[in-house]
Parts: sequence; structure tokens; C-alpha cells
Amino acid sequence: MRNPYSLTKNANEDTPQGLAFAVGAYVFWGFLPLYMKLLSHMSAAEVVAHRIIWSLPIAAIVLIALRRTSDLRDALRSPRMLVMGCVTAALISVNWGIYVWAISSGHALDAALGYYINPLFSIFLGAVLLGERLSRAQLAAIALAAGAVLVLTLDAGRMPWVALGLMLSWGLYALAKKKLPIGPNQGFLLEVLILMLPALAVFGYLVSTGQSHFLTGGALDTWLLIGCGAVTAIPLMIYANGAKLLRLSTMGILQYIAPTMIFLIAVFVFDEPFGPARMIAFPMIWAALVIYSTSMLHQMRHKTG
Repeated sequence: MRNPYSLTKNANEDTPQGLAFAVGAYVFWGFLPLYMKLLSHMSAAEVVAHRIIWSLPIAAIVLIALRRTSDLRDALRSPRMLVMGCVTAALISVNWGIYVWAISSGHALDAALGYYINPLFSIFLGAVLLGERLSRAQLAAIALAAGAVLVLTLDAGRMPWVALGLMLSWGLYALAKKKLPIGPNQGFLLEVLILMLPALAVFGYLVSTGQSHFLTGGALDTWLLIGCGAVTAIPLMIYANGAKLLRLSTMGILQYIAPTMIFLIAVFVFDEPFGPARMIAFPMIWAALVIYSTSMLHQMRHKTG
């Protein structure tokens, strides 16, 4: 799932096409747990490997159709670009692995929490690593989010590692992606190219040890694994097009669609427990996001006013 902090800021007005693209991508991501739950009898490593393997042809076809392959060739010739691509590829693969495991093992609520907290973590990263100044509202939002994590930690007796892992991997990915001087479609293809060798190694290991579900676990398993490419690549590319046609503030608000849908699916479809600690923590997060969003919209209006 991509974050508005990794977007280009060229769009300064909203368009109907951009809104349709962005909402479509976020709704797609919101329903993704239902698909991943069908793969819950497989290991996260196998699912992630097939997400990579079957994303490659889709990403390549799109880039060829857009006639932007020259950008990718230039990136492959640049050692600096390859190193940066390896960093973003590693971070996104970790994020995918945690997400797939979370859905399959009954931690979808923790996944929703991680993606809710992510924009606040991005603000924190901007202050710590980029020297950006935080407003009082942003500080209050970060404090509320930290308080919510503390509530969950005290209740469980351990840190909510799934939520924090998704938050850290996606936040750092977004930060690294901002520094990758290549378009989003080209960057995605570069990442899956870099990840292809380890993905094939995982696939080969699973086949050799009799643990693979591809072609051996039945037709449904095989088609679900092939479909991992479509459910990975298509929403990312739809999102990339929408991001160019919407304001940053609009993308910032729309990003809550996916974790809200994940939250609702976790509670009402997967029947995950929503105990007292979560009844305290999630409203704290929602309050933090309201404060953050209000502050962001105020800043955007001030800049354009």
C-alpha cells in the first residue's frame, strides 16, 4: 500500500480522473485482506515471492506501453541508482512479508493500526532526518499515537510489533522512494527486477522441499498465486497515475480509506477480538489523525491563500 509522502508535488489541483484513480486504488487495497486470507494456508515467504514474480510481466508491459523503458535502462546502468533501488526493494519486501503474515495469522487489526500511524511516523521522520519543524497540532497528533501504542503495549505485555513493523518499513520506504530519481512505474519495475533473484530462490527452495503450492496445491492455489501479481502491481500503478492528478492534501485524506476498510474487515469479517485496550487505542489514533488532517489542510490553505 503507497504513501502520499512519496509523491511528486506537481499536482496543485484536483481532477475527477485523479480522484477516481486514487479512490479506486485505496478501495482495492482495502479489500486486499480478503484475497490474502485465501492464501493463509501458505507461508508468507511463498506469497511474497509470487507477488514479485508475477508483478514483473505486468509492470514490464505497462512500461513498454508507456514507452518509458529508456528511464529504466539508465537506472540499471547507474550504480548509485541500483544501490538506492536495493534499499527500496528490501523495505517493500519486508513490508509485504509482515502484511501477508499479519492477515494470515489473525493480526489484520494490527495491520490497520500500522497504516493509520504511518502518516504520523512520516511527520516524525521529516522532523528528525530532514529538519522539518513540527506544529503544535502535529506534536499533539504524534503524542496521541505514541500514547495509543503505549496502551496496547501495556495491555499485551509486549510491543505491537506487527503495527510497528508495517509503520517502520513503509515509512522508511516512502522516505527512500522520495530520493529515488525515477518515476513510480519505472521505480516499481526496478524494485521487482532487483527482488526477482531472491524470489526465484525462495520458489526453487519450496519446490525442491515439497512445500510449494504452485501447480501442486490444486488449480485454485495456482491461480491465486498468479493473481498475486495483479493485486500487487495494478493498484500501485493506478495510484501512481492518480497521485499526479490530485493535490497532496487530498491524497493525505484519502489514504485513510484503506486502513479503515482493513479495520472493518478485521472486526466484522475476520471476527478478530476488539478488546478494551483497542477500544481505547484506536479512538486515540483516530483523534490524532483528525488533528493531523485538520492541521495539514490549514497549512495547505495558508500556502495557497
